[in-house]
Amino acid sequence: MPLQTVYLSLGSNLGDRRDNLTSAVARLERAYMTVWRTSSLYETEPIDLTEQPWFLNIVLEGEVKVSSPFELLDATQAIERDLGRTREGSVHRGPRVIDIDILLFGESVVTDERLTIPHPRMTVRRFVLEPLVEIARDVRHPETGVSFRDFLPAVSGQHIQRLVHG
Repeated sequence: MPLQTVYLSLGSNLGDRRDNLTSAVARLERAYMTVWRTSSLYETEPIDLTEQPWFLNIVLEGEVKVSSPFELLDATQAIERDLGRTREGSVHRGPRVIDIDILLFGESVVTDERLTIPHPRMTVRRFVLEPLVEIARDVRHPETGVSFRDFLPAVSGQHIQRLVHG
């Protein structure tokens, strides 16, 4: 299978948030992908469960060294576990040390109980769209062909602040 261009969204709102992101990126690069571009670092307000600490978020663009979206999912979940994320007993969409979401995997469209690509909520989350558009202005939704920058006006009310330029 040819190497695939992927976009990943990473977030952290527990512990040393910046270090959690840095550690996750280093582990991804060491074993699973070549990172071409990293967005700026954004501090974002939680949008689903609002009574929790704010997140630091980034989006990565790169080329994966795995053959399938499911292999990448297994890899990202292993990194999350290694960095201290626990899913059992945790609040759904609650605080977490690290969260790694697969936004896009080449032009793949996946609908499975374990994984949906493109990420099903990416078009309604400013903390995903803004950093994605920052590093890949012309990337388009693989099903609709709509540019992701065209989704930004609908999420302009969500609180987000660029902290460090990527």
